[in-house]
Amino acid sequence: MASLKELKTRISSVKATQKITKAMQMVASAKLRKAQEAITATRPYAERMDTVLGNLAAGMQAEGDAPKLLAGTGEDKVHLLVVASAERGLCGGFNTSIAKIAREHTLDLQSQGKEVKILCVGKKAADVLRREFSDIMLDTIELRDAKQIEFKHAATVSDKIFEMFEAGEFDVCSLFYAEFKSVISQIPTRQQLIPADIPAVEAETGLDVQYEYEPDENEILADLLPRNISFQIFKALLENAASEQGARMSAMDNATRNAGDMINSLTLTYNRTRQAIITKELIEIISGAEAL
Repeated sequence: MASLKELKTRISSVKATQKITKAMQMVASAKLRKAQEAITATRPYAERMDTVLGNLAAGMQAEGDAPKLLAGTGEDKVHLLVVASAERGLCGGFNTSIAKIAREHTLDLQSQGKEVKILCVGKKAADVLRREFSDIMLDTIELRDAKQIEFKHAATVSDKIFEMFEAGEFDVCSLFYAEFKSVISQIPTRQQLIPADIPAVEAETGLDVQYEYEPDENEILADLLPRNISFQIFKALLENAASEQGARMSAMDNATRNAGDMINSLTLTYNRTRQAIITKELIEIISGAEAL
């Protein structure tokens, strides 16, 4: 049985840890509000961009003269996986869930005889994937110094992707991140970037609308497609930022509660041990007095 001093030291240690986890929970809560506002403001722009590109792409694909970013290289041999995660831990299963779906997709492609290359954005997923796929990992782009996610960070990633695509280093590019739903729900997601996976746009009921573009569709797509890919990466990084803070807030809340339960349990053990020692000393005093 632990001594009273050991129990008291352990209670003090757990209380100090509880203060840290509570502080981290409050910081994550404040950062989550900002990240949530950023992603909420970004989603409508992404939806309108998809609509415009969907209308343009429908006409281009029908003509058979679509840009390579939209139509692809015509091959499906080499896949580039861009895995976005956090730079720090203590956020539950956020990082491992993203690494898990990237790992499963990598193994599935390799089983089909495809060549896979991995580009990581963020340190944590890279640390997980490096254990098994170090030979196919190209690079890790770290954003540790970024206090807030900005478009320039997404542009750094997209520029590297465009450079590799122009050099013919891959045929298909997929992006992995966590879509933010709520504090307790972050969904690991895979999104195809190249060839661009643009959802089909449904025609409005009862309307036969035809658009004329100036300049032509091909020129507009040549400008919008790279911008859309950069924006989709930016959106994914914002989704990740909100998901990370939500997961950390939930994890630190659980840690704080567990610390409280442990403090209560240790305090009860301390009181029982102290009472047992006092009772033992009283028995020894009474026994000694009776012996006289």
